[in-house]
Amino acid sequence: MAQARVVVVGAGPAGVRCAEQLVAAGLRPIVIDEGRRDGGQIYRRQPEGFTRSYATLYGSEAQRAESLHRGFDALKGRIDYRSETLAWNITAGELHVVHEGAASRIGFDALIICSGATDRLMPVKGWHYAGTYSLGAAQIALKSQACSVGREVVFMGTGPLLYLVAYQYLKAGAKVAGVLDTSRLRDQLKALPQLLARPRLLRNGLSFMASLRKAGVPLLAGIEPLEIKGDAQQGVQSVVVREANGAQREIACDAVAMGYHLRPETQLADLARCAFRFDPEGRQWLPEVTLEGRSSVPGVYLAGDGARILGADGAENAGRLAALSALADLGLQVDRAAVEQLLGQQQKMDRFRRGLVQGFPWPVQQAAQLPDEAIVCRCESITAGELRRVTREMGACEANRAKAFSRVGMGRCQGRYCGQAGAEIVAHAAGVPVELVGRLRGQAPVKPLAVVTREEQE
Repeated sequence: MAQARVVVVGAGPAGVRCAEQLVAAGLRPIVIDEGRRDGGQIYRRQPEGFTRSYATLYGSEAQRAESLHRGFDALKGRIDYRSETLAWNITAGELHVVHEGAASRIGFDALIICSGATDRLMPVKGWHYAGTYSLGAAQIALKSQACSVGREVVFMGTGPLLYLVAYQYLKAGAKVAGVLDTSRLRDQLKALPQLLARPRLLRNGLSFMASLRKAGVPLLAGIEPLEIKGDAQQGVQSVVVREANGAQREIACDAVAMGYHLRPETQLADLARCAFRFDPEGRQWLPEVTLEGRSSVPGVYLAGDGARILGADGAENAGRLAALSALADLGLQVDRAAVEQLLGQQQKMDRFRRGLVQGFPWPVQQAAQLPDEAIVCRCESITAGELRRVTREMGACEANRAKAFSRVGMGRCQGRYCGQAGAEIVAHAAGVPVELVGRLRGQAPVKPLAVVTREEQE
């Protein structure tokens, strides 16, 4: 009997542990990785030749990062690893990929998507100026090239990643001009019982904040972002916010790193025709998936931050669970006790996730207060005023209709960074709940592809 064809997309925490589980069952999975090296975003490996220690790169997560990297290194001879390969489409039983300009199709009996997540962003006036980055981009610059995104950096948004990246910059010797959090202390206190589900992570977050305060970094809670000041020639020059007491404050800087938690990368799940549901707590659409990793489509499994945000260790568990589900569905024997143990751990992590959503909420009110001249879609330079116009004057009260009339979400990022904020603006302008606005449909290719002409090939 031929061995089952199992394809894993992604080589972050979920993808690596998923591949380990499949190899342990005697399979040789194909692992597709868009990156040059394994590790994903959180455990991104430094380029060859760099000699920074794990403690320097990953701080409190150094041991977990090293364990993941060593685990993957041990797998390389037993998997078909295809790095720098983009999975850009899914059709019935086939994954479409491209590597170095050459396109191919990979047939599968089981497809496990471990696509990870990207920053969830809320626009602010002036965020299109050079020097404005997402938190993830700022972290990549530090991990991959050991450089800061600016001489004086303001970190703005909410959620644990805000304090983690600011602390990493501080530890690396960069000048942190301020950490500006839109969430309020009372929200965080209300969420404390759920956050205590994972006391180690809570302690880590508090220690990051304490280190920043000790270094004299201004930590402001309950702020409202008003504007990133700058110009087309010089880029970012300062950030203006309204403090919790109502006073305006301007902080000089030449770079801003911003983010409001993470959003799952769901485009491949969409192309696989997986069902989605609206999450009222996080105010975003997520693919339907069981804790075991089964999607609504037989043979397609979802794991890690691409399905639900549970942190790196939650992603590792999710990868193992998805692999075990795929093995069981392929008729292979699995350890049910191991499955039950992993499920128990995931339930605890999900409680912590709900605490994060409650304590560091998505600042929906910012969308309603965004001035008309503020750019929402940076790829296509679509303003909040234009979105409001097509909603009120042209009846574009649904996300894809607003996209057709305004071009919001048609750029290189395909709505990854503007889609959710754009939906909030449309919902407020139309006077309807944001879930009725819907979501931007995923389309192939999920990311821009290089087109190789016949002449170039010859």
